[in-house]
Amino acid sequence: MSRLPPAIFLMGPTASGKTDLAVTLHDRLPVEVISVDSALVYRDMDIGTAKPGAVTLAACPHRLIDLLPPTGRYSAGRFRSDALAAMAEIAARGKVPLLVGGTMLYFRALKQGLDALPQADADLRRLLDARAAREGWPALHAELARLDPPTAARLRPTDAQRIQRALEVCLTCGEPMSGLLGKGGTELPYNLTEIALLPEDRGWLHLRIEQRFDQMLAAGFLDEVRGLRERYPGLDPDLPSMRSVGYRQAWAYLAGETDFDTFRDRAIAATRQLAKRQITWLRAWQGAVRLDPAREDIRGRVLDAAREALDRPADRGRS
Repeated sequence: MSRLPPAIFLMGPTASGKTDLAVTLHDRLPVEVISVDSALVYRDMDIGTAKPGAVTLAACPHRLIDLLPPTGRYSAGRFRSDALAAMAEIAARGKVPLLVGGTMLYFRALKQGLDALPQADADLRRLLDARAAREGWPALHAELARLDPPTAARLRPTDAQRIQRALEVCLTCGEPMSGLLGKGGTELPYNLTEIALLPEDRGWLHLRIEQRFDQMLAAGFLDEVRGLRERYPGLDPDLPSMRSVGYRQAWAYLAGETDFDTFRDRAIAATRQLAKRQITWLRAWQGAVRLDPAREDIRGRVLDAAREALDRPADRGRS
């Protein structure tokens, strides 16, 4: 039996302090960071995604950020492939992969696999798009709720990309996506430790979300979105990048569809809803060490959990 190399998941809702904690771990332990964030993969989307700044990235490099332009598309399957390659390279040098982020579908794809899901069906997607144009995405979300209640429960009624994919899987396979995830996937070949940041006081997180969004505005978030619209002619509000929280609302404001106060309120509300969905995922996540990020001693607690993961012997192996 050979020891499996260690790896650490640091999972948490938006604005819970994941980046600062990752930097702390990087400074104290032999870890290297891999981002698990579906928005950080896009180049030139820095302010609205709370992407780590140049100084932070110089001191603590993050893999899997700035991979493609905002006109591109990324997927859980591609993430799993990219993450496994990065993890293998880090482990081969004797370091420990530290996967940090809040895109819980990506964490699950990495841990459980996505091999059982069918390939995209262009014809079916066109039919679903046409139905959405006639009936609206909330109507298709209601259909998904009948076919796959667990998947529908974690999606917004306006989350076009994910509703479309979930319906595509249901209609292609004849069974729900929630029943297929993890089937046929290969076991993650690491001795895994999972840390979940779960704030006990939701008000603490809501305040941080509001304060951070105002900091984004002061840092030039709206100018960033204006620049994206000018720099990428093919960019439109239906692309996955522009459906990210904050960007969708900024696009509507710059298009003259809302006033500034409405834009700000909607962006903050959407971010809080994102955090609520992330917390729902985390509460259901099995096997994670749960820590409250609002505690004053959170850095020490996360360090202790990570050190324990690195010090303990592997509990499983391969022949």
